[in-house]
Amino acid sequence: MRLLILTICASAWAASPVSIEQRFAQLKKNPPELYQFLLRMPKGGDLHNHLSGAVYAESYIAAAAEDGLCADMNALKIVVCAPGLIDAQRVAKDNTLRNTLIDALSMRNFVPGRESGHDHFFATFGKFGPIKEEHRGEFLAEVVRRAADQNESYLEVMAINGRAADALAAQIGEMKDYDAAKDALLRAGLDKVVEAMRARVAEMDRGRVRALGCDTKPDTPACRVVVRYLYEVIRESPLKEIFAEVLAGCMLTATDPLVVGINFVAPEDGLVSMRDYHEQMRMVGYAKHLYPKAHVSLHAGELAPGLIPPEGLRFHIREAVELGHAERIGHGVDILYETGAAQLLETMRDRHIMVEINLSSNDLILGVRGKDHPLPSYRKAGVPVALATDDEGVSRGHLTLEYVRAALDYGLTYAELKKMARNSLEYSFLPEDEKARAKAELERRFAEFEKLDKPRQ
Repeated sequence: MRLLILTICASAWAASPVSIEQRFAQLKKNPPELYQFLLRMPKGGDLHNHLSGAVYAESYIAAAAEDGLCADMNALKIVVCAPGLIDAQRVAKDNTLRNTLIDALSMRNFVPGRESGHDHFFATFGKFGPIKEEHRGEFLAEVVRRAADQNESYLEVMAINGRAADALAAQIGEMKDYDAAKDALLRAGLDKVVEAMRARVAEMDRGRVRALGCDTKPDTPACRVVVRYLYEVIRESPLKEIFAEVLAGCMLTATDPLVVGINFVAPEDGLVSMRDYHEQMRMVGYAKHLYPKAHVSLHAGELAPGLIPPEGLRFHIREAVELGHAERIGHGVDILYETGAAQLLETMRDRHIMVEINLSSNDLILGVRGKDHPLPSYRKAGVPVALATDDEGVSRGHLTLEYVRAALDYGLTYAELKKMARNSLEYSFLPEDEKARAKAELERRFAEFEKLDKPRQ
């Protein structure tokens, strides 16, 4: 009888289903298997993705060779050819030269010394400037293919900046009157500048479609990724140029369905950014009032103690929210150093202001990782969060690795990661009808994934 009871109990135990959460907990003990699981997991969207930083260095070197450019192996950058420089075609074929340039154009093999991770990271963006704009379509295709490989279904890519509006800034008199400054820009032809930007975006997107072959094979995984663009304001510009760029960006995103929002880029701790931050946020708020359909996501709080004086850590996120009317915050690393941090977290929760969490770049740029990162604090406060890549080419990563890091460093469960994936679409800047379709597609993918990845009994 005892043997019979033991046999029945053993059979019942063997038949008990292992939940996906139980399996996920086991996978955390084996990171390579966890990676494989998370690679297949549907991830929704990547909402914080700079095109220039998402492209891998190998692609820049290949494009430079195609364009007939050279490499300055002293300055370690791609340049227009001149005597004494090395042809990029030679660099592309020479393993030693190629590896040296890849390290300079990314964080690969970086060892902090006289140059910090922060400085090396941001310096990479000035090292591939002469590459022709015609490559942007193929660069986008690279990023989209990688997204499809991660089972992503949506991308918001920061890929168009407002430099074209800078020339009109000279028409602005004193910046004391925003209405007068706006009128001066419109008289100077800002509408035409925005129309030219719209044409650039359309051509860039057509280049993506051509490079992916979506005209003939629209059902490939990469062609099923929905791609939209964010407009970039260069925050280290003079205030008149910032105003022109912000106004042009809001005009563009309010009228071009491919451009769904604006953002600010360049180091937040830069001299001009720190000096003019308050006024920059006021400008965003003014333009948002004029163009309420223009969505706003802002890099704010990409700062850490020691990088700047402590006074500079106290207000950037708050002013992005209260003056700039940000609907999403990128990074938000210094939230707990803000004045009235608890109240600010409540405001972000109540207003449903999502934070784009960039774990790898926060580590590489700011040295903020593990228990020093505010991700647990945002989650505890009920502020919506989603994982993003920031500059996956520079950091030599991709979105799956961000999910792995979140699971291992912060003990997140499958359900919590799934919530983040859903957030990435819920807080996207897609129009509501397109958002509904994207969310339905994500749920379909989750159902398929969980069925095919059903834990063994």
